[in-house]
Amino acid sequence: MRPSFLAQLAVTGFVLFSCNRRSDSNQPIDRFALVTRNNIEIHNPDTLGSLSVGNGEFAFTVDVSGLQTFYEDYENGIPPNTQSQWGWHSIKYPETFTLADVAQPFQTCDGKEVLYPVQHKDGRAGEATQALRTNPHRLSLGLIGLIILKEDGKEVALTDLQSINQKLDLWTGKIESNYTIEGVPVKVIVYGHQQDDRIGVKIESPLMGMHRLRVKFNFPYGAECHVCSGADFSHGEKHQSVLKTHGADGATIARLLDSTQYFVQVGWNAGEMKSTDEAHRFELQPSSNEFEFTALFIRDSTYAPATFKSVEQNSIDQWKAFWTSGGAVDFSECEDPRAKELERRVVLSQYLTKIQCSGSLPPQETGLTMNSWYGKFHLEMHWWHGTHFALWDRAPLLEKAMPWYSLVEDNAKATAKAQGYEGARWQKMTDPYGHESPSNIGPFIIWQQPHPIYLAELLYRNNPTPETLEQYKDIVFETADFMASFAKNHEGRYHLCHPLIPAQELFKAQETDDPAFELQYWYFGLATAQEWRKRLRLEESEQWNTVMNQLTPLAMAEGLYLPTATSLMAYKDDFYRRDHPAVLGALGFLPLNHRVDPVIMGRTFDEIMRHWQWQTTWGWDYPMLAMTAARLNKPEAAVDALLMETQKNTYLVNGHNYQDQRLRLYLPGNGGLLAAVAMMCAGWDGSTTDSPGFPKNGHWNVKWEGLKKMP
Repeated sequence: MRPSFLAQLAVTGFVLFSCNRRSDSNQPIDRFALVTRNNIEIHNPDTLGSLSVGNGEFAFTVDVSGLQTFYEDYENGIPPNTQSQWGWHSIKYPETFTLADVAQPFQTCDGKEVLYPVQHKDGRAGEATQALRTNPHRLSLGLIGLIILKEDGKEVALTDLQSINQKLDLWTGKIESNYTIEGVPVKVIVYGHQQDDRIGVKIESPLMGMHRLRVKFNFPYGAECHVCSGADFSHGEKHQSVLKTHGADGATIARLLDSTQYFVQVGWNAGEMKSTDEAHRFELQPSSNEFEFTALFIRDSTYAPATFKSVEQNSIDQWKAFWTSGGAVDFSECEDPRAKELERRVVLSQYLTKIQCSGSLPPQETGLTMNSWYGKFHLEMHWWHGTHFALWDRAPLLEKAMPWYSLVEDNAKATAKAQGYEGARWQKMTDPYGHESPSNIGPFIIWQQPHPIYLAELLYRNNPTPETLEQYKDIVFETADFMASFAKNHEGRYHLCHPLIPAQELFKAQETDDPAFELQYWYFGLATAQEWRKRLRLEESEQWNTVMNQLTPLAMAEGLYLPTATSLMAYKDDFYRRDHPAVLGALGFLPLNHRVDPVIMGRTFDEIMRHWQWQTTWGWDYPMLAMTAARLNKPEAAVDALLMETQKNTYLVNGHNYQDQRLRLYLPGNGGLLAAVAMMCAGWDGSTTDSPGFPKNGHWNVKWEGLKKMP
């Protein structure tokens, strides 16, 4: 059952009293105590309270039964699901479509025509839009649930589970679910392997000896839905599921969906796997009241059995290694009643981003839990998903996705060349192969362009070696080449001008020039890329220097920075007081330089805090506000922003950042929270105050260790 919005916010509805002191003292943080006091416990069915195990490449999400039993009940919550970085599917269309079928010319500010792939509703272009936006889509690899029978032989419903006690032990990665069925106990333990796409499951219940509990495996077709689990159980004729047994204790299920093939290898200790009369459904019947099995989702048929014990030990060892390395922040000595909730969000966000966002692809906004935007990922969100890994001294988790930019660089360079630019123009909404998706917004967004430079810089700061420079120099330089060529010279100033859409996406592409945040990000990106050339003993790029030094100033009106140079009514018309308050990212997300006046930005911050329409925001806006407040020496406002009582800043019992009924989880909020907290504790380049993002009122005692400064 979905908890009320007010109930979700109740834990944050307090007045700020206390908490601050830098904590890299001689006494290390008790990490076991820190992590385990934030373990998740659930005592009632909660369709937004699903729990997951995973490793960044693979995630397995369960309902209150401990497996994926009641997926229909959870459909409009956070659905039980199985997803991976490699599991993608495309539905066959009678025709082959390309972006040329949806391309439309737009006039730039200097009179040139540039093609952009936009959305169409009718005709061949409409069909191409549908096919290219929805394919490939991320696939639900299959659901593993329980069949539990009551005494009268009827299958149990969600409401039949009593005495529920479900717990996620963060320190070991164990989900343990206990409940009763008509007074008979059931215990289900699930672990996720930290290298393989495998789960280990242990079930204990007298119901198995009564032949009233068995395990079911259901396999769906791929779904072309915008936000959903990615599972379609209504087209059984379009795919194949074939069972091959390996003796008395193992089986492989071969899956074929159009051109997508994969395998599920199941091993058990005492039981039998059988096909059923229902296509794509298999059942595993235990022959003991203590039953163990493992399931490996894999792209090839090489049989690789494992035991529950081996998965259990792997999870225990690897999670301990995770929690005992990297950064840590302890709020237990704070007197502010909100500090406990902030610590909960921080700890759970570390768990969630580890299992959802640390893989070989930039994450989708819902990670490996369910599909959003058809399972594709948005590159402008990569900063929010990944930056915190470097700031929390876990840079290898960020590094995993960086080779993807090299893999798709040719596509990015082809886009830039076709539009008359140099270098690589990175995609917005894309897939593992670097294909752009047609959209009336996405292809015009530009603030993802400097991200690879920022992320590469973080990795260099973590490992400042010639090898790091060599590894990422092509990505950095190709990105900077595009950025420099994209800026237009007009009367001695370089501009970012139409068609473009800024991070505050309400502005129209053909009417928008010189967005403040993007201008500052352009300066940061070019300056950082130039620094890379110096480190490599290369000559500076004259083009980059020219653009950087002649970049137009941020537009202002009545002593406030405008979101764009063409939005003169931004603070007079409520139409513009919505969506992302991205102008604040020009100082906060980005460091202070000579181009920004902190006094003017302070007035802009205060104006936005007084009048913004918070119901229209997104989860990463609150960390962005906190970062701006911290750099403006407004620590009280920074904390207030992180814990603002608004729906889009809700964090559910499982730690997920809830947005609305459509988007029930939103991982950029979790990643942004971690980046902001790291910055508020460790500061940024040039800051000398301990924990500069927390108030110095004598009451804050935030203990932290192992964090890195933000640029």
